[in-house]
Amino acid sequence: MTRPDAPTPRMPVLFVGHGSPMNAIDDNAWSRGFQALGKDLPTPRAILSVSAHWYIDGTLLTADAEPETIHDFGGFPRALYEIRYPARGSEEIARRVARLLEARRAGLSLDWGLDHGTWTVLRHLRPGADVPVVQLSIDRRLAPAEHLAIGRALAPLSDEGILIMGSGNVTHNLRHAFRSMQTGDTTRPPWAERFDAEVERALVAHDPDHLVRVIATEDGRASHPSLDHYLPLLYAAGAAAGSSAAVDFPVSGWDLGSLSMRSVRFAAS
Repeated sequence: MTRPDAPTPRMPVLFVGHGSPMNAIDDNAWSRGFQALGKDLPTPRAILSVSAHWYIDGTLLTADAEPETIHDFGGFPRALYEIRYPARGSEEIARRVARLLEARRAGLSLDWGLDHGTWTVLRHLRPGADVPVVQLSIDRRLAPAEHLAIGRALAPLSDEGILIMGSGNVTHNLRHAFRSMQTGDTTRPPWAERFDAEVERALVAHDPDHLVRVIATEDGRASHPSLDHYLPLLYAAGAAAGSSAAVDFPVSGWDLGSLSMRSVRFAAS
């Protein structure tokens, strides 16, 4: 355990494939994978989460002292809606990130909280909700290369003991996933397998610019009819850019046929 007077270690950067909200309460391969990953991480000073589910016009940061647990989904069991993730927020951290993103005119918001892209994962990574959590929105008006640039601007946070976590999925075609759920056919489509493999190669090669290019391919468009679940990966890859530290995949596999559950850890160098 880190002593209160010990310096906070440099943090790795994460991208987590969060999948279904049910992973918050189910005992399955994904929830167990998140738990194992959490036990393997150093204790951060705070967490900055970039979730697919705060996809808006603008760059904003949550500044609530006690951010709300947002249940931004429908049709799930009541037990899921009763969960609260009581992490505190941090206006100090939000303002620090806003200064790094001053060129993007980043602002503070009291109108959001922790959505399920954040809390369903952190419930396993940090079950004690014992460090502050701030969310950064994704500006849907920006091109993929601009999201990568924002990620690069966030890189100093790792040296300040802040864990940067992107939360989405490497492949996310909900129409295909829902059809798979209805029919029971979990056959993996070739476009999903090819795209996931291409992303893996780019990550291992420390080539974040290729992650920008590959999303424009036919396989990229099939894997992401909307970019919301892909862009958090660009934030994480951008924040880790310039480092030759190891990249590994602490969680991987497929859900509902085409949904890649790959998580990525960019080690602290």
